[in-house]
Amino acid sequence: MKQLCNSIPLSVGLGTAVLIAAQPALAIDLAPLKAVETNAKTTEPAAIESTAVAQADVVVITSIQLEETVQGFTLQLETSNELPIPQTSITGNGLTADIPNAILRLAETEEFQISDPVAGIALVTVINLPNNQVQIAIIGTDAPPVVNLITGATGLTVSAQPGDAVTQTAADDSLRIVVTGEQAGYLVSDTSTATRTNTPLRDIPQSIQVIPRQIIDDQQAIGLEEVLDNAAGVTFLGNNDGRGLDISIRGFDNAPVLRDGVLLPFFGGDAAEPELANLERVDVLRGPVSVYGQAEPGGVINLVTKKPLAEPYYNLQFQGGNRGFISPSVDISGPVTEDGRLLYRLNALYRREDSFRDVDSDFERFFIAPTLTWLISDRTDLTLNLEYTKDNEPLDFGTLAFGDGIADISPERVLTGSEATVEQDYLNVGYTLEHRFSDNWSLQNQFRYTSSSYDYSIFAAPLFLDESTGILDRFVVDQFGETDTYSLYTNAQGKFKTGSVQHRLLFGIDLNRVEDETITRSNFEQEDFFSPINIFEPDDLAFPRFSDDSLVDIFDDSPATRRDQLGIYLQDQIDILDNLILVAGLRYDLVDQETTLVVTGEEASEQQEEALTPRIGIVYQPIEPISLYANYSRSFVPNSATDTDGQLLEPEEGEGFEVGIRGEIIENRLAVNLAYFDITKQNVATDDPNDPFFASIATGEQRSRGVDVNLTGEILPGWNMVASYAYIDAEITEDNTFPVGNRLSGVPEQSASLWTTYEIQSGDLQGLGFGLGVNFVDERQGDLSNSFQADSYFLTNAAVFYRRNNWQARLNIDNLFDIDFIESVSNSDRTRRIYPGDPLTVRASVSYTF
Repeated sequence: MKQLCNSIPLSVGLGTAVLIAAQPALAIDLAPLKAVETNAKTTEPAAIESTAVAQADVVVITSIQLEETVQGFTLQLETSNELPIPQTSITGNGLTADIPNAILRLAETEEFQISDPVAGIALVTVINLPNNQVQIAIIGTDAPPVVNLITGATGLTVSAQPGDAVTQTAADDSLRIVVTGEQAGYLVSDTSTATRTNTPLRDIPQSIQVIPRQIIDDQQAIGLEEVLDNAAGVTFLGNNDGRGLDISIRGFDNAPVLRDGVLLPFFGGDAAEPELANLERVDVLRGPVSVYGQAEPGGVINLVTKKPLAEPYYNLQFQGGNRGFISPSVDISGPVTEDGRLLYRLNALYRREDSFRDVDSDFERFFIAPTLTWLISDRTDLTLNLEYTKDNEPLDFGTLAFGDGIADISPERVLTGSEATVEQDYLNVGYTLEHRFSDNWSLQNQFRYTSSSYDYSIFAAPLFLDESTGILDRFVVDQFGETDTYSLYTNAQGKFKTGSVQHRLLFGIDLNRVEDETITRSNFEQEDFFSPINIFEPDDLAFPRFSDDSLVDIFDDSPATRRDQLGIYLQDQIDILDNLILVAGLRYDLVDQETTLVVTGEEASEQQEEALTPRIGIVYQPIEPISLYANYSRSFVPNSATDTDGQLLEPEEGEGFEVGIRGEIIENRLAVNLAYFDITKQNVATDDPNDPFFASIATGEQRSRGVDVNLTGEILPGWNMVASYAYIDAEITEDNTFPVGNRLSGVPEQSASLWTTYEIQSGDLQGLGFGLGVNFVDERQGDLSNSFQADSYFLTNAAVFYRRNNWQARLNIDNLFDIDFIESVSNSDRTRRIYPGDPLTVRASVSYTF
């Protein structure tokens, strides 16, 4: 049975008694469920989840669907944004869930009412209450219903089944509330990353994995690469010589990173590593993504930030661990004004940690992220946000290749000089303005300005290793780089029907400007400019000391690059049938970029390119829990790399197709996604083997195909898990330099991960929990020549935690058995970007939420 807003007369009046009987068709007054407190059991928010708090905006509920299930029924509330967490209570045989900061606006009626939806349930209603509240009421015939609430980015799912009057001993025994979604639980039901519209995952014809805040907290992750260990087919390729992360998805590196759906097109990944403290979740969308433009065909990563809350929220946390790790942080939010129209949120932290490598300095980070939301009206809101990160850390180019493997030297040994450091500054500031013209049509405008810079101290850059003697040639150098990005996004979306076919249309325009420059300094005239060392002699690692005054700009052809991009996109999500969905889109990109010489200011090259990138996908749902999908899409990425003559390379182009299945193994609790993919990428820029530091070439064509699967959710009450597996056959298929058939660098053929936790649900030990995780990464080729390999590794992680009232304490141990391993390799020469992984790492934390 599937009904939309079926109305049955209901008498609602304060003071009328609640009449509940076994007969199926009764006129029932719901007002006392709201007004009477005697004998009512109210679920406190802290008992649900201390981190689950309401969203800031007044959320519009635009549609309600009730569907019968084997056990009872589900009630799906579709919304304009994420709903705040309901406050629940029981009176007699009735259960109510009051949703703050929400309003009911259905197309044909002012309230939703259904009598006798299933046996054992007399009535279901959804009505508006004063002060922007919506109330859901479910009345059982013999006992209160058993209810599951699941929040998501675009709505609320209420799963209910009749209670058993014989086995119930108290009213509160029949209430089972599990509030999950973006702030609690492992399973998230919807996202806007895949389509730029809030869409249930089951309706998306593409593989997407959402890693919510609860997993980040349970693992005590502090780096994005740690979070992405949970994602199938995602590989960490290193920190780009200390200038930011390089991440591969489905075999292709330089995966773009979005922040709240805004693409940050940094050249070469020169940006501070994202801070997790301000993130609500991390979305990994796999495969070509034409809707965003300038995206690698492997996929994109979307960082969804925390939003201001309508109710006061304060979280104080202190983390500590081995190697001098400390990290105090604060997350506070609430209304600024009495009318709740102005809301704020502030995340801030300080972190320091010693490196396990032989360096003289430690890692330090300062981070602050204030956000302000103004609810201008019920239909218009404006959010202002800022993020600032300052890092100071040791400069580390990693270890070396030797023969067909890794040099047999201590993983602690640093070859660039123990005193070398890199400083990074990152600023992201902007706004999001949204106006809802009606329940069906809205307009959103976003602007972001991002500035990122890095500054190396003087260091010894590795050049060439003579493996017969162990002598590594180095030269003394320093470098500075800066990137400024301006991004303006505007899109309109709306729902309409053509006959019986439902459409969700998206039309948008985006403008981006990226300005990037790099300056390298040294002094070839000094006698000790070159600094060779023997890598096997630990006392021979020092390099000559230079003063800043003695260094000069050494490369007159150092480029400064400007890129202007215009994108126009159109997408339609078409519900052809209740169980058949078509997603079709087309994007047009126009890119103009030029390079100039930093020292002389002369123009070196200019390039203008345009491209049309289509996307089409289909979803078929033979039964409610199962979605079968297929898609085809193309991608387009302008090349910022230049050849030996300083000319920009041709843009990279990609295309791919995917078929998959997504299903709920346990309804609304445990879901799996299995996909097969085949992706091809052309005009790939890699280091020129004749000039690897300062020039690139296009290798021709690369292809990646394989299978990835992820399983996420709750197996039993208190038992959560996230698991992934990927098989990736990524190789060169055409090239003028490297052998066809060589594997792509840094990409394991097989990888897998598992993280699971169990929390005791009752008794004297209620709140005590345990976690266990494993990660397996297969052997990886170190370069496109496949001249050396990094061995496979298997890591074990463990955790214990305890929650009590508003307090939480956690202890996590990563690399439990202290395994030596190479965490990442990235295509470069054999003397850098080969990074040893961290040894045994202990992190403990205590937090208080009020």
